[in-house]
Amino acid sequence: MSMPEHQIDAQSLEALPRTPGVYIFQGEGTLPLYIGKSINIRSRVLTHLRTPEEARMLAQTRRIDFVETAGEIGALLLESQMIKAQSPLFNQRLRRVRSLCSIRLRPTDSGTVPDIVDSKAVNLGATHGLYGLFSSRHAAQAQLKALAQERRLCLSVLGLEKTSARDCFGLQIKTCLGACVGQEDRASHDERLRLALLESQVEVWPFAGAVDLVEANGDWVQKHRINNWCYLGTRCSQTNNTQALGVHTPHDFDLDSYKILVRPILLGTVKVEAVLE
Repeated sequence: MSMPEHQIDAQSLEALPRTPGVYIFQGEGTLPLYIGKSINIRSRVLTHLRTPEEARMLAQTRRIDFVETAGEIGALLLESQMIKAQSPLFNQRLRRVRSLCSIRLRPTDSGTVPDIVDSKAVNLGATHGLYGLFSSRHAAQAQLKALAQERRLCLSVLGLEKTSARDCFGLQIKTCLGACVGQEDRASHDERLRLALLESQVEVWPFAGAVDLVEANGDWVQKHRINNWCYLGTRCSQTNNTQALGVHTPHDFDLDSYKILVRPILLGTVKVEAVLE
């Protein structure tokens, strides 16, 4: 097998396991160049070494470290937290915890209108009737405009266009069905909006408090403590220690953990244990 030339320590490559976990490309400095995860660390790292597009990163790499986990969820959670904490040069995502926005429907005398709320005003993950998770109000507005175009909703009715009903531009170019001027029943318009948003509904945390997600690899057991979709730490049977990730309040919500956990938890594909305080 032909490999690109590099100066990566051969022993660090030889030590790579074929197990789940996180791998770290290290350069001359103390901060990592890149952090990744895989269910097979060795196989994934070898793929990096064969990728011409990553030649610049490989040229700076001197060794590759790794942290094994008992399963894939542990690897995903650990990767997310390590990237946020260390901001590797070649990772383009998960760098910072962001202030998030979401869309909430508010009833009025004339019908339902969308409001954009941020994570300082609502408890994400614990509030029903939220749709979409966005990095800014601008991103949430852009999504509403895209849905209006797709579902022929009225920008004026949605509060996204400051014009009178008779001046509705969407009505003139046939992208609005006329809820603004009574040509379409307002209830029908609002129901199309609700159905369009339903696809991006934010799932409410389904437990009364924190739970442990259990992953096992033979006799090795890891329990990942989660509350309100926020990763709090991992208890490892091999060390009998907990890897703590800082102090979290009941209102904490982490977008990346949410994306990792929402499907396995709601589909029941991961073992869940109640936390006995």
